[in-house]
Order: sequence, then structure tokens, then C-alpha cells
Amino acid sequence: MSIDSYDQRTVSTIEIGDVQVTRVVEWHAPIAPAEVVFPSTTPSMWQAGQKWLAPHFWNPETGHFNAYMQTWVLRSEGRTILVDTGIGNDKERPYMRPWSHLDTDFLERLQAAGIEPEDVDVVVNTHVHADHVGWNTRLADGEWVPTFPHAEYLIHRADFEFWNPVNGHPKRGSLGGISAALGNQNMFEDSVLPVHEHGQAMLWEGSRRIDGNLVLEPAPGHTPGSAVLTLESRGERALFVGDLLHTPLQFGTPDCETCLSENEAAATRQRRRFLERAADTGALVFPAHLPGPGAAEVRRDGSAFAIERWAPFTPETSPNER
Repeated sequence: MSIDSYDQRTVSTIEIGDVQVTRVVEWHAPIAPAEVVFPSTTPSMWQAGQKWLAPHFWNPETGHFNAYMQTWVLRSEGRTILVDTGIGNDKERPYMRPWSHLDTDFLERLQAAGIEPEDVDVVVNTHVHADHVGWNTRLADGEWVPTFPHAEYLIHRADFEFWNPVNGHPKRGSLGGISAALGNQNMFEDSVLPVHEHGQAMLWEGSRRIDGNLVLEPAPGHTPGSAVLTLESRGERALFVGDLLHTPLQFGTPDCETCLSENEAAATRQRRRFLERAADTGALVFPAHLPGPGAAEVRRDGSAFAIERWAPFTPETSPNER
């Protein structure tokens, strides 16, 4: 694995086999008290991990859990693939006010990484939540249109159907008393349905091979259509696990689940399944929201896991609360 970091805010790049992975951060801030996001945890658990959780992942002064909204950009076999698209600009999120009507320079950050919207070939939404599909679309002349006009958008059919309000599926996840249905209000209509109506959505099932290096595998639990993107190239491996992990604390306590999941038991099983694979194969684990180094290689540690080494991404020096 080699590193090529360049000084453009949060943009940095590593290579995994023949695949180049670039990190582009859209937004980051404290989210909520850690015990609210992870209700099975206690203050003492976070305090015990303070040495390696602070300051990037957890603020010991406020007790808040920190998160990035970021996109992983993969260049593989001559194509450009985006993994998750963040919150997006101009979105109406009445019950998630920090994400409502954002005006970030995310597209300029993509340009700093050498990517124009027209260059993107594939968009992978690891699952359908408002902070993973936002830049699927942009507002143009009062209409939501695909941000990446030539891209195929890979969305698991189970999530497409689950979040389609026409189907009326009940939602179990919540945060601070705000249900997943309210927290994701308008999301399907402004960030998912438009790419389907433009004929750019591929609703996949089973598993989906993108190319010789990349395969999507289902990992239902956090949402019914949650997925993991697996990378294997020249003997090197990575797992882009979406929201199977939100904090490094879950490496050491893999049964710790967030309040945001639709099926907590299934989400926990999937986290253990992919952490076991990562430990056995040396794969780097890329959670969607991890600040600081962004990804980690893990090893088994009894019935849990420990960090063997961090990925060589350049951490932010201070949080940016837009």
C-alpha cells in the first residue's frame, strides 16, 4: 500500500493494489451525546478509551460523538466509482436541522481530487439514509436532477422499496426521539426517486460485481438493503462497510449497536461477520463516518477485535462545524 497525500483540505489518497482510493469530506461536526447514539454504552466505556478516541472520534469535554460525512472515490480499471454521496446541498430536512439547506463546497472538493461530475461512472449507495444519498442529486432550475449525469447509481432494491413512502413500511430507527422516518423526511423524493426517474438507478439484489476488483455484498440490518463494497486487488483487500461501524469503540465492543438501525440484532451479526473477515484477511475497514485516519486494519482480540494499524489518511486538525 502506498500513500500520496496532497494538501487540499481533507483530500488524501492511498492505493490498494491497483485501486486508488481518495477521501473527500463533505461535512463534519459533533452529532449527539455518545450514549444517545450508542444506548448500550456507558460513560465509563468512553472514558476508558479516551486515549485513542479523543479528539477525533469523541469529545471528552462534551461527551459528544464526532462524525464525518464523506465520499470514498475509487479509481478502478479505468473507471471512477463514488461510495456514498453525503448530505447534499439545498435539501429540506425539517427534523435534522444541521443538514437542512446546506451550502458546502463538496463539488469543488471533488474537483480538487481531479473529478468532475461528468467523470463519475458508478455511484454506490451503501444504504439509503439521508447522509449517504444527498449528492445523488442537485437542484437545477427548481428540479432535482442527477449530480453525476453519466453514472449508474447502484441502490439495493430492498432499501429502494423500504424507503419509498408509497409502500408505507414502518421505521424503527431513531435518534434523540426523532424517528428514522422523520429524520429522513423528503430524502427519497429529492435524492433517490429522481435518479430512478432519469433511468440511472440500478436496483440490485443478491450480490453485484462492479469490475474485477470490486463486489457489492448485502449486509442487511442497519437498513434492509445495507451493503458492503469489497475490494480485492493484487492480494490487498478493503471493506467499505457503510454504517456497520460508526466509531472505533465498536472494534473492541462489536455488540454495541447504534439507535439508528432498523434491526439491531442483524446489524450486529453483520458487523461481526465482516470484522472477522477483515481480521482473517488483513483487509482495511472503511466505515462511512470515521474521522481522523478514516480506516483501520484489525486483528482478533479474544471475542472482539483490536486495531492493528490505522490507514495513512491525513486527519483533520480541527472540527469544522458548518
